[in-house]
Amino acid sequence: MSKPKVLLFDIETAPNLAYVWGKYEQDVIAFESEWYILSVAYKWLGEKEVHCLTIEGKEGNDKKLCKKLRNLFDEADVLIAHNGDAFDIKKAKARFVFHGLKPPSQFATVDTCKIAKRYFNFNSNRLNDLGIYLKVGQKIKHTGFDLWLGCMQDNKNSWELLKKYNKQDVLLLERVYEKLLPWMERHPNMALLQDKQGCPKCGSEKVRKDGVRANSSTMQQQWECKSCGGYYLTRLKK
Repeated sequence: MSKPKVLLFDIETAPNLAYVWGKYEQDVIAFESEWYILSVAYKWLGEKEVHCLTIEGKEGNDKKLCKKLRNLFDEADVLIAHNGDAFDIKKAKARFVFHGLKPPSQFATVDTCKIAKRYFNFNSNRLNDLGIYLKVGQKIKHTGFDLWLGCMQDNKNSWELLKKYNKQDVLLLERVYEKLLPWMERHPNMALLQDKQGCPKCGSEKVRKDGVRANSSTMQQQWECKSCGGYYLTRLKK
């Protein structure tokens, strides 16, 4: 079987525009316009190029972008995003159903924010802070909220900066993912997806036996992956 298709991605959205009476912790009186997707950057794991789709020049119409993103979801076996389960994937699905698109086929997910919270106690689980702490890079500095406003006003310089910012987020996501991968106890089984024996984390067949472990009822074989550095267990054959 061919290698699983693993999609790393990150979306940027426009804010809601609404009427309020005051400035601090206000109830919304009425929406002027609801949020939509400004851009999505993505790359396939194992490939070098980072792609970026935007709605530049589309006056807030993200339907074409959403169709392309839905097709990427449909093509992928695994989606990787930081806070993706709570934000990126759900936000994307909200726009898919808004535009009357069909659901993509089923996929597994890896949320690096959840992984950071589950297995570690970092001072911060933000992508930028993880990148700095793990010494794999950081986000591109930008002009703050003015960047998003500039894109909504279709400013060319703002769009160029947002694309660079969005792409860098995906590169940073990939590096953080690769750092955390060996530590993940629950990961979509990459070997099983290829119908072969090997490391369930990365799919590599470069593994070696590393002793046995006992649980409450059986003995298990421990394996070390020489590619990603992770460990995993299989049933011990008699």
